[in-house]
Amino acid sequence: MDTLDGTLVRTEFTPRTTYLNTASTGLLPARTVAAMHTAARAAADGLPADMFADVAASRAAFARLMSVPERRVAAGGSVSVYTGLIAASLPPGAEVLTVEQDFSSTVAAFHSRGDLKVREVPLERIADSVVPSTDLVALSAVQSADGRVADLAAVREAAREHGARTYLDVSQGAGWLDVDAGAYDFVSSVAYKWLLCPRGVAFLVVPEDFGGLRPTFTGWASGEDPWASCYGPVTELARSARRFDESHSVFAYAGARQSLALVEELGTDAVRAHDLALAGRFRAGLAERGLAPVPAPGSPVVSVPGLGDRQGELGRAGVQLSDRAGNLRAAFHLYNTEADVDRLLDLL
Repeated sequence: MDTLDGTLVRTEFTPRTTYLNTASTGLLPARTVAAMHTAARAAADGLPADMFADVAASRAAFARLMSVPERRVAAGGSVSVYTGLIAASLPPGAEVLTVEQDFSSTVAAFHSRGDLKVREVPLERIADSVVPSTDLVALSAVQSADGRVADLAAVREAAREHGARTYLDVSQGAGWLDVDAGAYDFVSSVAYKWLLCPRGVAFLVVPEDFGGLRPTFTGWASGEDPWASCYGPVTELARSARRFDESHSVFAYAGARQSLALVEELGTDAVRAHDLALAGRFRAGLAERGLAPVPAPGSPVVSVPGLGDRQGELGRAGVQLSDRAGNLRAAFHLYNTEADVDRLLDLL
């Protein structure tokens, strides 16, 4: 039974298309648009608000969604920057195990180092490929290209057995997937997909002892007292993960605060049940039409091989999807309905 608050969803979202592309970019709630408009208007009027309270509230909300203390969460703007931070902390020759064709923001920085040993394996072999020489296992919880969900329990167990650290990108899962970020060393996520935030918002969860990370892009926002850290060296870094903050895109965070509050209000469990029910309806309809999606049980992302070239045609018909790696990728989220699923099936 769908326990999602449909009245609240209809109040917040009024798309003018059949929007099935959350795995690319989530829709902005009405409350988020209003908050950003208010912040921009205040700046235009010469009365800019102090929006750092929005950063703090967003950080706290993400921490609750990830089941970790707020002090373990850094706030910035992109996953690729945080992947680079982790890559920079590794010693020369360290072995990093990754997934073949994972999203580049999750893995590219390890390759760019040039002095690391990076191994790539298929997603279904990631846990079995952890060996005693593995220093870090880095992967996306949900694959961007086709929606496959990693066997995270197996990855955690293999990493624990062999003494490897873990780095999990939950950009395609945060907002619907049940994630305990405390079970990993590092967890990153953008927030403009399933968390429905504006672009320019991203988070990094670090261990209590910071996991050997060095604050390589230290700035005033990294200081224990940012306003006392504006000039010259930062003499006292934040005693929490805030030492890894980037200078914030405050207008984006003014909106993010509202989006994350909405996700919490609706509840991840209800969102997941809703999303997976729609994905299941779509998979069943594909089977009736003799079409086989990429197997991705437990995922709201459904990718159909060989149909990616129909994205343009479907877009002109008012249905927004993605073409990823030749797959026609549909992503079902809280603002979608059974009617949206059926419309896509009829067009196919």
